[in-house]
Amino acid sequence: MSLLRDSLCAFASGSVVCCVVYAATALPGETRASINNFMFKPDTIAVPVGTTVVWQNDDEIPHTVTSVDGTFHSSALDTKDQFGFTFDKAGTFEYFCRLHPRMKGKVVVAT
Repeated sequence: MSLLRDSLCAFASGSVVCCVVYAATALPGETRASINNFMFKPDTIAVPVGTTVVWQNDDEIPHTVTSVDGTFHSSALDTKDQFGFTFDKAGTFEYFCRLHPRMKGKVVVAT
């Protein structure tokens, strides 16, 4: 019984290590956000470095996605238009709509 128990423990330990290593090395992907009812949804997005955030305008009127520090900016997005930006460095990036400045959001990028 001890050999079976030891084998199962070794297998379980290996599986955990494998999953942790995979999670730590998984490539960043894409995160989606929407613009709807004069709001960015979600208004705060947390992603790892290398992730592309794609905003889609689901409102009936044009909007923009413009960072406060000038790192990124879209043209006016009509209904169903999209804008994407890949965050290649860590930091907090606040943004707003140039057409409706009270619309605000932020992307928090972690290493």
